[in-house]
Amino acid sequence: MNSLTITAFGVIAVTFMMVMYALERRHPRFVLAFAVGCVLSSVYGFLSGAWPFVVGELIGSGVAVRRYLVLDKRPAPPTAEPSPDRVSPAQ
Repeated sequence: MNSLTITAFGVIAVTFMMVMYALERRHPRFVLAFAVGCVLSSVYGFLSGAWPFVVGELIGSGVAVRRYLVLDKRPAPPTAEPSPDRVSPAQ
């Protein structure tokens, strides 16, 4: 692979990772997608020869997977029920 291809892959991988990080609060699946982005960034680090980056991104991916597993087991928030003093027109 030439350096331009590796650089383009790195830009795409890191951009994907950052977008997924920004969206994490919307749904636990974005946390898992962030972990995938970390792995892709780690592949970029490997291809470019930046070993500390590889290790850091793999650790970040493991932390994100752990967070996903914890978030996925949380119970769903309760749905709001109508107040007893509010009567719908159908009743």
